[in-house]
Amino acid sequence: MTRLNLSLACWAYDRTEALQTGQVRPDGIDLNFQALEVEETFFRMAKHQEFDVSEMSMSSYCVTLARDNPPFIAIPVFPSRFFRHSCIFVSAKSGIEKPEDLVGKRIGVPEYQMTAPVWIRGILEDEYGVDPSSVTYVTGGEESPGREEKLKLDLPEKFKVEPIGPTQTLTRMLADGKIDALHTARAPSTFYSEPQNVRRLFSDFVDVEKAYYERTGIFPIMHVVAIRREVYEKNRWIARALYKAFEEAQRITYEQLRVSASLKTMLPWQIAMVEDTIATMGDNWWPYGVEANREVIETFVRYHNEQGLSDRLLTVEEMFAPETFSEFVI
Repeated sequence: MTRLNLSLACWAYDRTEALQTGQVRPDGIDLNFQALEVEETFFRMAKHQEFDVSEMSMSSYCVTLARDNPPFIAIPVFPSRFFRHSCIFVSAKSGIEKPEDLVGKRIGVPEYQMTAPVWIRGILEDEYGVDPSSVTYVTGGEESPGREEKLKLDLPEKFKVEPIGPTQTLTRMLADGKIDALHTARAPSTFYSEPQNVRRLFSDFVDVEKAYYERTGIFPIMHVVAIRREVYEKNRWIARALYKAFEEAQRITYEQLRVSASLKTMLPWQIAMVEDTIATMGDNWWPYGVEANREVIETFVRYHNEQGLSDRLLTVEEMFAPETFSEFVI
């Protein structure tokens, strides 16, 4: 039987390692796994559709669904999830002490449509009453100048978004007090090099994030796995084949993280961390699939719509390949 050759761009996560090494092979598919940094993958897929399958920003994917001919279709595999309370940084010169102090401030974001800031803005509004339209967002490169939005946006006028200068960076502006706060996926370098000037809004972020999860049941999804729609339409069976393979690769990782004879990671207290995570979130703390994540997905698409990034409320059903909704039962 001839196997289909597909390119897959994805960072080298533990949960995708078995796909990268070939230990797990999707039914009927030979994968050309390209382990790339997420920013490069996102740019190349969103701008040029260079890969057959790739990891993709959840927000960018939702933006593309609003187009007349959406170029991608996703499977409910989520290679990146992250509680983002730890990713709100504030300038020591801003006077910000609590979330409510963000109202009326200038807040940096590398891109307004980035998934991490979408979650941060939504959580700040739901949990602390910080309306996204009550602040000014400034966009641009975090560590290097020149970054722009990957996708063209048409935002309602109530949202105030402006670019920084061509030689400026958000990291430097935060430390100098030229912006009051930063919503980002990567910690700014000045958080480490200038701790007197840059700090986290939530210094006790682990406790805050655990309490958020226990209250809401939400473990935020950052990335999906997207297939170029023309590739999917020619061979719709690949959606289920890829989904099964990602699940199997993840299952192997779950098992490896529980092994105490020799640690899989360089974390000295890995086993204690795994046991604590299970106690808080259950055995399958990083679920794939639609139904296990429906509330998380619906929360995100609500934020996406409320923040002007999609002109209508997307449905879960239109976001994922229908072949991945039902489970095969013997």
